[in-house]
Amino acid sequence: MNYSHFLTLIVPTYKDEDIIVKSILSIKKVLDKIRYDYEIIVVVDGEVDSTFEKLKNAAISKTTIIQYKKNHGKSYAIRVGMHYAKGDYIMFIDSGMEIHPNGISMLIEHMEWYSADIIVGSKRHPASKVQYSTMRKILSYGYYMFVRLLFHVNIRDTQAGIKIFKAKVLRRVLPKLVEKRFAGDLELLVVAHQHGFTKIYEAPIKLDYNLANLTNAATMRSIVGMFVDTLAIFYRAHITNYYLFNRRNTLGIPSKIKIKRFK
Repeated sequence: MNYSHFLTLIVPTYKDEDIIVKSILSIKKVLDKIRYDYEIIVVVDGEVDSTFEKLKNAAISKTTIIQYKKNHGKSYAIRVGMHYAKGDYIMFIDSGMEIHPNGISMLIEHMEWYSADIIVGSKRHPASKVQYSTMRKILSYGYYMFVRLLFHVNIRDTQAGIKIFKAKVLRRVLPKLVEKRFAGDLELLVVAHQHGFTKIYEAPIKLDYNLANLTNAATMRSIVGMFVDTLAIFYRAHITNYYLFNRRNTLGIPSKIKIKRFK
């Protein structure tokens, strides 16, 4: 095995007690076959169920479990995981198992092929295999056009929940980030590009996702939140130049945090 690179894979999770152990074991099965050593960091976004306890009891090797008391949102959870990451490649993947974990290997290979700063898993890559509802496709395309209009980005899918970064990118970008919930993926890409990390490319993924309850209140709040947060990123990026000139040096990591590591 080639240990020239060390990979940190972050898995943000919220209310996933029924599937989390199966999800992490599925991810680990893929990681055991890659040519790099690795660690998994599962970030449990709030004390809302027994996710932390189930992972602790499973005692999965090479896995660190992090939990804080209050739910803050997926983007915040990812940033917490990045704060503790040791890898010179740092990746995250959603915990819900909609994205096939074989995409991990695909993104790593693209990282090497392109000598990239960031590789983004993309539903719109020609080689991607995706299954999701017509309504989801309409919303996704509408959001893509909205982002393209505001930011003129060449990435066709900023929101798929799997991405990989060089650690040096995150060292520069992390202290600048603000988003906690809906548009953190986009913020990462926008801020990285503003700071000169322009080697950002897409890789194919296999995704099986169906938004069955688009009309429920929680989902509609998420959709509205996504567009509001995207406008806020535009304001900070292009009106106030916040991301270029702010001097934050803290990620706001909670003072009380539970961490359990398994070697």
